Amino acid sequence: MELNDAIKTRRSVRAYKANTTVDRETVIDIIATAQHAPSWKNSQTGRYYVVTDAEKLAEIKEKCLPEFNQKNCKYAPVLIVTAFEKGHSGFDNEKNPVNELGDQWGAYDLGLQNQLLILAAREYGLDTLVMGIRNEKALREQLNIPSTQQVVSVIALGYRDIEPAMPKRKELDEIVKFF
Repeated sequence: MELNDAIKTRRSVRAYKANTTVDRETVIDIIATAQHAPSWKNSQTGRYYVVTDAEKLAEIKEKCLPEFNQKNCKYAPVLIVTAFEKGHSGFDNEKNPVNELGDQWGAYDLGLQNQLLILAAREYGLDTLVMGIRNEKALREQLNIPSTQQVVSVIALGYRDIEPAMPKRKELDEIVKFF
């Protein structure tokens, strides 16, 4: 699939086919693609916690996601919890922030990685749903995520069971200013 096709056919999918799996090698390839995203001074602070075990998936969905997101990813065979190492992106070697954004650079860098992950998934014929409403404390406990990392999102990964329409995009003159 061409990049432009992946961009234009990608959707936030809220219904996945039941009784499907995604093999480990495919997930590894998708995350390896995400690693190619640019990051602050090549710090590569993104971290991924991949859940594929059926029992653990059920536990994470039940204990870490609100009811509506449990429903949205009910049959997703993979959940990927994304996080970044705090205090690196946007900081100097003495751990001082170099501008007013501080650790927000870590979130920015992870966002770039996650976008590549989502597009790589689409190239494999898979779909995703990025969920920002989640229980961080429960995710930390369930997946042993250290306090040095900021949990950002949970990404459902699987095969769509619906064909969602593309939401309307804003007109370019609303979002672009040339000088």
